[in-house]
Amino acid sequence: MYRTGSHSSISIAIGDLNKDHRLDIVVVNNDTGSIDILLGQYEGFSNQTNYPTGRYPYSVAVGDFNNDTRLDIVVANYDDNDVSVLLGYGNGSFANQTRYSVGSSPTSVAVGDFNNDTRLDIVVANENSNYVSVLLGYGNGSFADQATYSFGPFPYSVAVGDFNNDTRLDIVVAHSRSSYVSVLLGYENGSFAEETRYSVGSSPRSVAVGDFNNDTRLDIVVANYGSADVSVLLGYGNGSFAKQTRYSVGFHPQSVAVGDFNNDTRLDIVVANYGSADVSVLLGYENGSFPEQQKKYSVGPFPYSVAVGDFNNDTRLDIVVANYRINNVSVLLGYGNGSFAKETRYSVNSSPRSVAVGDFNNDTRLDIVVANYDSNNVSVLLQYGVIVYEMAYASGGGSSLQCAIIGDLNNDTNMDIVLANYGTNNIGILFGYGNGNFENQMMLSTGINSHPTLIAIDDFNGDSIVDIAVVNFGTKQVDMMLGYGNRTFASQTSEGISSDSRPLAMVSGDLNNDKRSEIAIIYDRYDNVDIFGAYNRNSFAEETRYSVGSHPQSVAVGDFNNDTRLDIVVANSWKNYVSVLLGYRNGSFAEQTTYLVGSGPSSVAVGDFNNDTRLDIVVANYDREDVSILLGYGNGSFAEEPFPYPRRTLTLLIR
Repeated sequence: MYRTGSHSSISIAIGDLNKDHRLDIVVVNNDTGSIDILLGQYEGFSNQTNYPTGRYPYSVAVGDFNNDTRLDIVVANYDDNDVSVLLGYGNGSFANQTRYSVGSSPTSVAVGDFNNDTRLDIVVANENSNYVSVLLGYGNGSFADQATYSFGPFPYSVAVGDFNNDTRLDIVVAHSRSSYVSVLLGYENGSFAEETRYSVGSSPRSVAVGDFNNDTRLDIVVANYGSADVSVLLGYGNGSFAKQTRYSVGFHPQSVAVGDFNNDTRLDIVVANYGSADVSVLLGYENGSFPEQQKKYSVGPFPYSVAVGDFNNDTRLDIVVANYRINNVSVLLGYGNGSFAKETRYSVNSSPRSVAVGDFNNDTRLDIVVANYDSNNVSVLLQYGVIVYEMAYASGGGSSLQCAIIGDLNNDTNMDIVLANYGTNNIGILFGYGNGNFENQMMLSTGINSHPTLIAIDDFNGDSIVDIAVVNFGTKQVDMMLGYGNRTFASQTSEGISSDSRPLAMVSGDLNNDKRSEIAIIYDRYDNVDIFGAYNRNSFAEETRYSVGSHPQSVAVGDFNNDTRLDIVVANSWKNYVSVLLGYRNGSFAEQTTYLVGSGPSSVAVGDFNNDTRLDIVVANYDREDVSILLGYGNGSFAEEPFPYPRRTLTLLIR
């Protein structure tokens, strides 16, 4: 749910306001005299789906274990002394776990091809066994029994990389109750040499690898829980490393990850600080140093694990953090300059300890998997499009906004906003800059006590320039304001409306194929739809009236019988049906045909919902709290709704 600035948000419009190919939303707040703009700025995540694991899952990693191009999951189960492998179906769901024994109290898992057979293998750090377990993969999703490699006590975190440039993966391990890390160089058969130790800070809890000085040799970064800093060890490319350089971060750093956060081709560092409820970002220089002071960003209490990825497909790396004590993850979107937006949180299960990312459903969007320590499962969050960024624009005191419409009114290819200011008797135009921001509104008067209620924008005189139509409840008139395409408009011309009822909805379209658009209006407690033709006299003609059902609430247009002529559909709130009026080429319409929907239909929209090139109808049923879908046959008739779709709703928009 995304909040707006008012409890009286009465109208919405959608369009791409910042040219990022994502639809944005404009919300009219009637009581506060403002509009809210919610930019579709990034891809959010669905509600979690949970999969059982062993007891107290501590760490999670992803990889394609059966070479089917679908990502799978591996989880280290702390209390059961094993790992769970969940094979992915490629649609975001996973098979039941298969378990493999490892050492005592596994705390960290990583994947890599350790024997160069093109099949992914698994390595696990076992905190209470003083060794790591390596499980070689068969390439079909199953694994051999563990081989163990002993070294110093309390191995807590493991990472992999080729540290001596021999095309064989090596291992680095952080020992949680010490002040060193161990490096084990790999042999081609998947076995490892004896450890070499390197000093770091106190109580290292997490280790990651990357080339921090762009010399094509992998380096190491370690999060030191006890000394509140990170250690960077630059690699010589022969499997050995220089002495550490330490950089201060937050309190009790628990997890570290790397990525290029400011697009300067130099790797940066992000650290989850368990004790200070934030993450530290250290931007890297090309020599492998991080001289600038850390930048901190608040996340949830007790952040335990951090990972990076581009979650909104803008080529800028973002951050995800598992918040251990409050059962959610924080996503911080990156601006591409090394800074990040405020967190957005997503619920997971109990006590998330580890987070990893990957595209689990092959939709080119990164998803998230979280290991939940106390609930003995993993949560998978699939990415999908949502609105997350809000801006507010005031329209002026007493404006009593009624309607918002989006379109390009000055031919600059940027979307603009048009508002009906009921209380101040004018319409407001906010010209867009094309980046999601807008100028202060320009006001066009609609006359004293006119009380504009509805707006449509279209070409009403056939000159290919966008014009404005306004319905004024106070003066019982419909106005036409012809546009010049240069931010200016002609003075209004008016046509009287014979109905005394409040206008509820208006739609525009070329109803008689004369290359000039007309308008259709419905009114409160007035069982008709009125059509106003547009002729070459720069105003609308007197209305033509067609009967519909009782208390129409919403109107839409579309070509329902594929005859290149627009037709009309009306939602009738008191009769629980919609009226379909098929159009003739001369702008007149056949009598209504009705189709039953749910109780209290309040809004109607059209679209091709089953990809058969025939327009269908969707209706929001206010009283029944669902929507009805009527599939079109392409000849102007529709199938009865097969079943309702539950959703409390008042307004529908289809783009």
